[in-house]
Amino acid sequence: MTTTDIGRHAEQIAAEHLRGAGFKIIECNWRTRWCEIDIVASKASTVYFVEVKYRKTDNWGDGLDAITHKKHQQMTYAAELWVESHRWDGDYSLIAISLSGSPPTIDGKIEL
Repeated sequence: MTTTDIGRHAEQIAAEHLRGAGFKIIECNWRTRWCEIDIVASKASTVYFVEVKYRKTDNWGDGLDAITHKKHQQMTYAAELWVESHRWDGDYSLIAISLSGSPPTIDGKIEL
């Protein structure tokens, strides 16, 4: 299994988790030539842009530790581009979900 396959599998687990929590999945792997959003979901009239981070082990920190200032800026840029291209005028928020282990399980979720 390639790292891309592993990442896609983690994103599927995260999407199922979100569905179970009452979110509607709008898009997975929304891409432009400049950026990508792992999951776009909605709940209670708010759109959520979800970054999924997977780590096989948490020996060097979990996936949430990978959300640096630069990554946060990239996520914000991607969300603003999606909002503009879809003419969304409602509320939106950024979320990161961390998974680890084999098989992957969700460690935590933060709203950014």
